[in-house]
Amino acid sequence: MTVHALIPRNSLAWLLTAQIVVLLPQLPRLPIWVAALWLGCALWRVQIQRMRWRYPGTLFKAAAIGLTVLGVFTSQGTLIGLDAAVLLLLLLFMLKLLEMRNPRDAMVVIYLGFFIVATAFLFDQSILLALYQCFSLLVLVAALVGLHQTPGRNDPARAFKTGAVLLVQAIPLMLVLFLLFPRIGPLWSVNAPGQSAATGLAESMAPADIANLARSGELAFRASFTDDIPPHSELYWRALTLSRFDGRRWSHSSLASGGSPGDWTPQGEALEYQVMTRATQQPWVFSLRGATTEDDALVLTRDFMLQSKRPISQTTTYTAISYPDSVLQAEELDPLQWRLYTGLPEDVDPRSRAWAAELRRQYPDDGDLLQALLRHFNREPFHYTLRPPTLGQHSNDEFLFDSQRGFCAHFAGAMTFVLRAAGIPARVVAGYQGGELNPRGNYVLVHQFDAHAWVEAWLPGQGWVSVDPTFQVAPERIERGLQAAMQGEGSFLEDSLMASARYRNINWVNALRLGWDDLNYQWQLRVLGFESERQMAFFQRWLGTTDWQRVGVILLLAAAAVMIPLALWTLRPGRQHRDSRQRAWQRLDRRLARLHLRALRGEGPRVWQARLAIALPAQREVLAAFFDEYVQQMYGLGAARPNRQQQAKLNRHLALLLRQLPRKRPASASVLLE
Repeated sequence: MTVHALIPRNSLAWLLTAQIVVLLPQLPRLPIWVAALWLGCALWRVQIQRMRWRYPGTLFKAAAIGLTVLGVFTSQGTLIGLDAAVLLLLLLFMLKLLEMRNPRDAMVVIYLGFFIVATAFLFDQSILLALYQCFSLLVLVAALVGLHQTPGRNDPARAFKTGAVLLVQAIPLMLVLFLLFPRIGPLWSVNAPGQSAATGLAESMAPADIANLARSGELAFRASFTDDIPPHSELYWRALTLSRFDGRRWSHSSLASGGSPGDWTPQGEALEYQVMTRATQQPWVFSLRGATTEDDALVLTRDFMLQSKRPISQTTTYTAISYPDSVLQAEELDPLQWRLYTGLPEDVDPRSRAWAAELRRQYPDDGDLLQALLRHFNREPFHYTLRPPTLGQHSNDEFLFDSQRGFCAHFAGAMTFVLRAAGIPARVVAGYQGGELNPRGNYVLVHQFDAHAWVEAWLPGQGWVSVDPTFQVAPERIERGLQAAMQGEGSFLEDSLMASARYRNINWVNALRLGWDDLNYQWQLRVLGFESERQMAFFQRWLGTTDWQRVGVILLLAAAAVMIPLALWTLRPGRQHRDSRQRAWQRLDRRLARLHLRALRGEGPRVWQARLAIALPAQREVLAAFFDEYVQQMYGLGAARPNRQQQAKLNRHLALLLRQLPRKRPASASVLLE
């Protein structure tokens, strides 16, 4: 037996449209079979609507649930976790199409759609997604309105208009709740297992790794300073130290960062700044030399790096104060640190070892040897390039004495190797150097192509001293950035044709790029970053209190101040039952009042028409046209709220009638009144 669908055709169209809109931002991170499943469910639902196919039976639904769970497990490798939970919810949202039998089931689908909209923010909180999800909410609300339209009143434009009005009415209350409701950790602070780290620094470094980062135009982080922004050449953003060398790669050691930092003496001018970093799924953050912070989520490591207590799984903002001229660990290194920072693998780079021994004989003082190495990089024909030749087993030997062509990682790694071979503790520091000033927001943009590596050497009485061999070879890289250094070679972002930073020399493109970035920065800072600390500062500044009881009273009063006027306006007398026909009747009535011919209390349209035909015989035809259309729409078979075409037709008849009415009361009207 064929089961007839009880959901109107127009309501089903709304539901399918709403599902497409809601699922669209989720699709890029979902397996392709999910889209195929939705197409299958939609096709089956349409066939049910056409009475071609039956509703699925109990056995089929049980099998569908089992296959859904299996599909989630196969795709995610687990049934536990945020990715798996969201995928399961999406699949059930699709399968619900096959189970809908009445408007109540359709409403469940729409309500699930609101949850699906929220889950998209677990993976992305960009301003573009927020704008798109506003449109998704509009479609869902319009679908809810459309679900309650009868076939005779099916008007998509009216449903959209009603949905838009409802959303606009909700904006004042949304703003009140955003500003005053207690802030809790956002849902998207949950670390989603499926989230991948943004392109960036890793715990180990080979020269090619930094060179690959230099070919990326992705944003790494933004930094704003309380006072003037330091010069480009002084912005060395430290991320982590690399202290282990296996003959090819430098890597981070937990022995270097574990434990509390040694003694250090803040010196020079303090720099206070705020950093906004993207999700990296790594614990390290970015700071200038000699950094301190009062942020409870950050710690200062033994190698004087700021580090998060947890991996950065969302866009994070923190404040730090740095003293770039600080003396770091002037006291003697302990034996473990000495072995860590002077250790080298055996049987690699013999020529570099021999040269280090020769330098040690020439320069017994560690500081003199360090300066001699820097002079060597400055005077010898070294060349800074993003296209270095491939190096063999003894990479430092081949770089220092044969090719002499490389990137910052080549220079930093080779110099650290020679210093260690000469008995001087040294380590590679990986991070970023420089940044691009955005004058619109007065902050610094640091991109992946600003990735850099330099050297820290420990000198008796001076502690860890930062030196940069790259500056000796290509000072323009440090003073003006990578683009200036690569101008002659033409390798700046050569593999990233769509990177907007590639076209910084085109003024209008650069203005659009910086304007859009500033908009995103303010969105992250003032909207997504409006957490408990900022909210408390807002309370203190604008409300004069941070007491939650008082804030709660203010919240209730503000909500009432918003909702009561809105309710009074929405429920004002006569508004709920006026439609286009009533408005046309009342407009004609007001106009005829000037001629003392307005409708009498309880007078029907045909009686009024007959009276007007006697008083206004010259307008008898236009009167008949208007009243015939009015009566047909108001009392005709299946009369309901008129659609746009009917409204337009009635308004045309009314306009023609109003144009032909006399300005003064005719004599016939006077006789009628007498």
